[in-house]
Amino acid sequence: MLGMMMDTPLLVSAIARFAEKNHGNQEVVSVTYDNPRHRYQYKDAIRRSRQLANALSRLGVQPGDRIATLAWNDHRHLEAYFGVSGSGAVLHTINPRLFAEQIVFIINHASDRYILVDPLVLPLLEKLQDQITGVEGFIILSDEAHMPETSLPGALCYETLLSAETDDYEWPDLDENSASAICYTSGTTGDPKGVVYSHRATILHTYAITMPDVMGLSCRDSVLPIVPMFHVNAWGVPYAAPMVGAKLVMPGAKAGDGETLQDLIETEGVTMSCGVPTVWLALLDYLDQSGKTVSNLNRIVVGGAACPSSIISKFNDQHDVYVHCAWGMTETSPLGVYNTLRSGQENLPAAELAALQLKAGRGIFGIEMKIVDANGKELPWDGVAFGALKVRGSWVASGYFGLDDNSDTHDASGWFGTGDVATIDPDGFMNITDRTKDVIKSGGEWISSIALENIAMGHPQVAEAAVIGIAHSKWTERPLLVIVAREGEPPTRQEMLALFEGRIASWWTPDDVVFVDELPHTATGKVRKATLREQFAAYTLPETSTDG
Repeated sequence: MLGMMMDTPLLVSAIARFAEKNHGNQEVVSVTYDNPRHRYQYKDAIRRSRQLANALSRLGVQPGDRIATLAWNDHRHLEAYFGVSGSGAVLHTINPRLFAEQIVFIINHASDRYILVDPLVLPLLEKLQDQITGVEGFIILSDEAHMPETSLPGALCYETLLSAETDDYEWPDLDENSASAICYTSGTTGDPKGVVYSHRATILHTYAITMPDVMGLSCRDSVLPIVPMFHVNAWGVPYAAPMVGAKLVMPGAKAGDGETLQDLIETEGVTMSCGVPTVWLALLDYLDQSGKTVSNLNRIVVGGAACPSSIISKFNDQHDVYVHCAWGMTETSPLGVYNTLRSGQENLPAAELAALQLKAGRGIFGIEMKIVDANGKELPWDGVAFGALKVRGSWVASGYFGLDDNSDTHDASGWFGTGDVATIDPDGFMNITDRTKDVIKSGGEWISSIALENIAMGHPQVAEAAVIGIAHSKWTERPLLVIVAREGEPPTRQEMLALFEGRIASWWTPDDVVFVDELPHTATGKVRKATLREQFAAYTLPETSTDG
């Protein structure tokens, strides 16, 4: 016997229709190339997304065609989210900060037909145009008054393109399992791989992240997604905000500028924001230097990399802002876990509460997770056992675009190997301790580089820290702490090593500390530890190294 419910497909266009009818007067504010504070409403955004759908149709775009964006967080990019995917084409967001060869590979591999490009990214695309010959046209995200000169063949002005179209457009009834968007992994090992999101997965993920124990978004919020829209769809916020009717505030190319972020938060009444640790460190530095506040902000989300404890303590103690950690991947759409306390945990002793708040978070319905040992045996949720983290669920990738063999990422039961090493405690809080390729194995035991980095970041004169394993004749590997110091008097080696006393098992303590001017990073801001290990491949640890 089957249920007798309407079989309404879950489509990205359904969010557009709902937002226009139910939240049409809610504001969308953004910083753009041609306007330092653009304002309009959801009804304007959706109307213009229908005009974009008509324009793409006139250009010959068909369902399933890939339409790329090289753009920041602003209203035109938002229109593409709905105008491209809603029409049946596939939105392909590209990170302009990737290496040039990666961008070329991604565009060619996806067979992008058109690219919507922000004027600030034009110089990069102009240098690459001879290598991306499959692209049929380029649409510059500008109006005629600010349209830059470009060598790109047949470049079109976005506003001129839209002005020629009517907003009379019927969103097509698509198969909910059809592709809505594609995002490529950063490719730290090998070529980037394309993760193809379906309409169904996108809607389910959007429902999930708006729940009270996740982002808890509502029409009473003003949301500032600092995480880029080219980075796993800004963690789903461009879909979630219009779904619930939250005010949407977007920083454009100013996402890393503390002054701009503080001004947007104050003047636009931002209550919630999300971003990677580096942007929060930049904002906190600006607040310290300027003496200004973020009085409207009540909560932020930190993801993309391990959250330094200093971010949590400074936001809480100095600005009364609660910090939620979260974990996810391109392959998980991205949210997999989110850190919200269970009832009563807010009364834990301060040290226990701080340690709990640093964990990646609890499971979200729709995602299953487990940790396994080297033989694939599931390990207990006791908060002690370390294991390879595996996930599966309704918004987890089942494979990669154009790749038939996924044997190295998915097991026979469909579990996806994340490449992370984690613990899970009895309350279901998962904690990432390392990447499988970065874990330090000393004397047959694992040492968490992330735990050591978090402690090191607690020193006020440390700007950035990374821990890598160095070959050791007796213990196989021992940890080396690599530090970027802030301006002023740098900490000493002895000061840094003293930080670890009483906070970890003594044999975890790094054997040495090295100070460098900068750390190598990926295009998404993560420390490139493979490069760091190459730099220190010939490094010799002190003979007085700690026994492991």
